[in-house]
Order: sequence, then structure tokens, then C-alpha cells
Amino acid sequence: MLENTLLIHQFPYLGLFLLLVLGTLGLPFPEDGILLLSGFLTAHHVIRPLPAFLVVYSGLLMTDFLLYSVGKKYGRRIVEHKRFQKILTANRLAKLEEKFKRWGALVVFFGRHLLGLRAQIFLVAGVMRMPWKKFLIVDATSALLTITLWGGLGYVGGNSVHALKKDITNIEQIVMIILAILLGSVLLFKYFKKRRNTSRQPSFVKKIDFS
Repeated sequence: MLENTLLIHQFPYLGLFLLLVLGTLGLPFPEDGILLLSGFLTAHHVIRPLPAFLVVYSGLLMTDFLLYSVGKKYGRRIVEHKRFQKILTANRLAKLEEKFKRWGALVVFFGRHLLGLRAQIFLVAGVMRMPWKKFLIVDATSALLTITLWGGLGYVGGNSVHALKKDITNIEQIVMIILAILLGSVLLFKYFKKRRNTSRQPSFVKKIDFS
């Protein structure tokens, strides 16, 4: 965590881009949190608005298209892939396929704003052989809303922190706090999700070893 913080502090644009990539690879760096962080750093004049927007926007589109390409390459076999079978189960794939058949591109447009479903939807868009140009246009339009929302919230929050400079004066410390909160939120989400899934299993199923 410290290394990531120092990377953002010394090379903020590269750091934000790499965090987006690492989040796509499954590490606990949620996209929304990174956008909040970019808005926060902009408010504190650590990064400039236009370069920050270009880096974050291109990073979002590249990582989204990467997931789409993986889904298109493996098709329905994606649920058997070791890296992605924890992200997309056969049951979830079937449900999302039905959504795509009914709503089409709207699933991508609105789905990218849903934490926990975003990666699944991009994978299924590829599985469903959605035309890549159509995917990029819809995703690029939706990403503008995402950046405006979360980046704007981070910017407003960053300006509010100016009033707290008596207590917090080091931007690096603030960044560490934000990243720690993000990591804690992800771990709590996974913990409660695992407990919920376990509690739904019948008692006799828990005793069966599927390994």
C-alpha cells in the first residue's frame, strides 16, 4: 500500500493509470475509489484537470475493452477459466445473457455504474459477441458520466479538506487514508458476501467435498 501511495505522490498520472489496470486484474483497487482519488488530487493541485481526465478516461476505456476482449476470446468457456471463474459463474452468465437479449447495449451503459457487476457485464458483452465499435461507443459515453460523478465528488471532498488543514496537512497521509478505507471496504464486502452465500447453502451441501 505504501508503494502505491508513493507512486501516486511522485508519478500521479502513471499511478492512477496503473491502479486502474491493477483493479481490472483483480487487486482491491475499485474504479470508483480511483476516480474519487483523482478528483481529490485535482482539488489539491497535485494533478491538473485536463491531463488527469485524459489519463483516467483512456485507462477506463482500455481496461473495459480488455475485459470485453477476454470474453470475446473465450466465449462461454470463460466460466472455466481459472482467473475469471470467480468473477463470472455459469449461473451469473446465464442471467446476464438474458439481460443482454432483452436490453442490449443498455446493459453496458447502466451496468458499468454497478459495483460488483461491472467486470461481469464487460466479459459477457464479449461472450455475446457485441460489436466492438458499439461496445466502445456505449462504454465511452457511460464512462463520461462515471468520471463526472465520482471525480466530481472527489473534487468537492478535496476542497472541503482545505478547511481541515489544522488536523491534516500532508497530502500523502490523506491519500493513504483514502486507500486504506477503499481496501477495508472491499474486504468487508467480500467477507459479508461470502457469509451470505454460505448461509444460503443447505446444511447437507456444506458437508459435501467437491474438490
